[in-house]
Amino acid sequence: MRTEVLRIATERNMFLSPEALELILSDSEPASFVNNVISMMSKNSMLVGKDDVLGLLSNNLSKKEIAPVVPKNKKQYDISVVPGTDVTGESTCEGKVEDFHRYFTSRYNSIKDILRRRMGATFTAEKLHSMGKRMDLNREVQMIGMVTESAITKNGHRTLTVEDDTGSFKAIVLKDSPFADDIIVNDEVIGLVGGLTRDGKMLVASDVVRPGVPSDPWEPSDSVASVGFLSDIHAGSHTFLENRWGAMVRWLRENAWRTDLDYLILPGDVVDGIGIFPGQQEELTIDDIYKQYYKLAEYLKEIPDHIKIVLQPGNHDACRPAEPQPALSEVFGKVFDSNVMLTGNPVSLKIEGRTILAYHGRSIDDWVAGVQKLTYEKPVEIMKEMLERRHLAPMYGKKTALAPEKKDYLVIDKRPDIFVTGHVHGAGTEEYRGIRLIAASTWQAQTDFQKMHNFNPDPGYMPIVHLGTGDTIMKGF
Repeated sequence: MRTEVLRIATERNMFLSPEALELILSDSEPASFVNNVISMMSKNSMLVGKDDVLGLLSNNLSKKEIAPVVPKNKKQYDISVVPGTDVTGESTCEGKVEDFHRYFTSRYNSIKDILRRRMGATFTAEKLHSMGKRMDLNREVQMIGMVTESAITKNGHRTLTVEDDTGSFKAIVLKDSPFADDIIVNDEVIGLVGGLTRDGKMLVASDVVRPGVPSDPWEPSDSVASVGFLSDIHAGSHTFLENRWGAMVRWLRENAWRTDLDYLILPGDVVDGIGIFPGQQEELTIDDIYKQYYKLAEYLKEIPDHIKIVLQPGNHDACRPAEPQPALSEVFGKVFDSNVMLTGNPVSLKIEGRTILAYHGRSIDDWVAGVQKLTYEKPVEIMKEMLERRHLAPMYGKKTALAPEKKDYLVIDKRPDIFVTGHVHGAGTEEYRGIRLIAASTWQAQTDFQKMHNFNPDPGYMPIVHLGTGDTIMKGF
């Protein structure tokens, strides 16, 4: 709408001061209002100032009607990055062997601590090897380890190799076990409970324990604010849905203030990028990465100024592909208005007392490729698997590149209230153990790649969660 107002003024050889423009945009019908303002101006005037707009308001509106125009900057925001969840400014890895050792040790120790709170005392791999045949075969043993190998035998049993900081140990999950059909992926950290075989070389698992997330109901708070989610905008793509985006912006301008929609989170792929895949240049309307971000900034300027916007990178953005990704650099970030907050991917945010875990979702590719029962059509099911393992991308060496930082930023240390992903262009919401799961849609139509794989996206949706009640809606445009 900002662009439309400026166009109207230009066509009538008038210029708007920044203050006048903001007052005009705060009206419920800015295009009609700017025409009225210009019509009231002297024919010799070329600049519309703040006093000109206020003068028209005072002549046509009561003081009660003027009041909503003024408090655009009166909103008090309560938003911050949870310490230790954003790699921005903290990246130190060089890709050395010791970096990877430190990285996986961090993952193991973080998740082991969560498992120990559930399991109590456990044996190390070294201890199990030393006890061997001397152990009472009827005695139950417990261990925690990272899965380094998983296979199905010709008899249908599942064999595992699990490793801790003292060594590795073999385990077997029998085909008639209630855990026989569990999804077990390499590099996840699990707990095993069971007994040893007669030779003491293998643990026969009677229970497979995961860190999981506790089931806690959403406790209502006195917050009246809501947060919306706009993922995978893909500015610069010829399949960007300009009309749907415009409809969404118009809805925000008419409804966001009165409904207290005060926050928007954009979980990655905000532009289409350059050279992301072979032949991408044929699908671009803007083939300059800087101009893509300028265009995105124009789109975001259309959103009401009172809304705080959190912008993350994704695999299409001008950022390192390896996760965790730092926030966009100042080279690109400087084009955005002050209401745009740049963070890394993933990140946990504290907004009005609620913890929101925001992750672009690149690892969903690995889940779909590696686990037969998981699909792109149901990203929320994959998000549940992440929560159960307390890790966003446990599988190493797949499509999702992982940077060996001093700590594993993809571990889900604390239970979130809201968990959002993008990447797959699906839209969906679900409640899981009291957590609001959000698949945040896209603003891009079906691409040639998606057509080739017979995948139909769910574009043009904005999921919205009320931070006080937890009520969730899927607003379609």
